[in-house]
Amino acid sequence: MSEIREAQIFAPTTLAQSWAIQRRVTWALLLREILTRYGRHNIGFLWLFVEPMLFTLGVTAIWTAFKSAHASSLPIIGFGITGYSCVLVWRNMPNRCVNAVAPNLALLYHRNVKVLDVFMSRILLEAAGASISFTVLSLLYIGIGWLAPPEDILLMALGWVMLIWFGAGLAILLGALAEQSDTVEKLWHPLVYLLFPLSGAGFLVDAFPKQIQDWLLLLPMVHGVECVRDGYFGSHFVAHYSIAYMVAWNLGLTLLGLAQTRKISRTVAPQ
Repeated sequence: MSEIREAQIFAPTTLAQSWAIQRRVTWALLLREILTRYGRHNIGFLWLFVEPMLFTLGVTAIWTAFKSAHASSLPIIGFGITGYSCVLVWRNMPNRCVNAVAPNLALLYHRNVKVLDVFMSRILLEAAGASISFTVLSLLYIGIGWLAPPEDILLMALGWVMLIWFGAGLAILLGALAEQSDTVEKLWHPLVYLLFPLSGAGFLVDAFPKQIQDWLLLLPMVHGVECVRDGYFGSHFVAHYSIAYMVAWNLGLTLLGLAQTRKISRTVAPQ
């Protein structure tokens, strides 16, 4: 009888059953992450999108106060929101996934919880926070008349999804590599500060000479920012980006990240 029960417990599941289990695991990890990070006090989980909203508002206010030049006819508010919101997407995901396994080692005792699940819960949380922040700020400024609605919301959404995918692939790869070497964390944090001014958040590619444009467009996140702004302000400037180039980068990062995650999953021991 015990053998039959054991066989039933470990019997292969259908795709639908596997998907149901995956949803429950991801949702449970999401709730745990929210409670661990934000707690039940004050405004609680609302910090999920209030925090990135405050960062974006702060940067936009500084740019507006100092009348920062961005070599275009785009409104500074829209320029700031689209730029810094895009940075939050690809920057915060790796930040949360680097050294994410160690605090969650006890969860790996559960048969259905994998290292990738830990990464995905944090990635989804950051993607949701940045997306809600971007949407709320855009609707707020559109509502009070400080910003016009997007010209092509589907194109803007495409660029946003590409940035989320880029951030997710980068986060999985760096999260897995950080479990193999402490050097990854030490290098990533200064690197992200160097990448910020080159990410396209504070400039338009079209404002530079052709030779510099070619160098800037080697960075995949620049393509995502240009695509988001093309969907928002397409008729006001000339955008430079390639969705195919960004898809190639995203696929490469995702495959490398999954390969490294599978590698460390064989060696990570629950504690």
